[in-house]
Amino acid sequence: MSRIGRMPITVPAGVDVTIGAGNLVTVKGPKGSLTQKLHPDMKIELSDGVLHVSRPSDEKEHCALHGLTRNLLNNMVTGVTTGFSKTLEISGVGYRAQKQDNLLIMNLGFSHQITVKEVDGIEIEVPAANRVRINGIDKQKVGQFAANIRAIRPVEPYNGKGIKYQGEVVRHKEGKTGAKK
Repeated sequence: MSRIGRMPITVPAGVDVTIGAGNLVTVKGPKGSLTQKLHPDMKIELSDGVLHVSRPSDEKEHCALHGLTRNLLNNMVTGVTTGFSKTLEISGVGYRAQKQDNLLIMNLGFSHQITVKEVDGIEIEVPAANRVRINGIDKQKVGQFAANIRAIRPVEPYNGKGIKYQGEVVRHKEGKTGAKK
């Protein structure tokens, strides 16, 4: 039995969960609404404000889908109540970010500025010139958007310049040694 799949999901007050035909799940909460079609073999039950996920058999595919389905549902419930956030740190001389309207403008050592537009369901905040925070209710969208921004200028291991996630540790490499005599 999947340890994660067996765990119940408590649905907080103010959150409405609807399970449609073919496991089309809609979760509405104070921050918005999320809809996702989950695998039709999984059994999703809502009783007394608690969601339970069960699998029809112990086949390898069903075992793998059990924990996945439960986590996707949990992420939907968490997203509409508290939301998700990723923080990126920019390091390097002259590297900075600023927000204008719905655009993120970054100077990253290129000959031009990098401009990234906000996407539907994603909100960009710039609390400091070297920090960018991405907020949203869909965990997958927030993570993918943050990864796309990080991919513009990933941290290089020699000088440590670039964009990294908050808390990410980049191993510093030593440069070339001088010529031997």
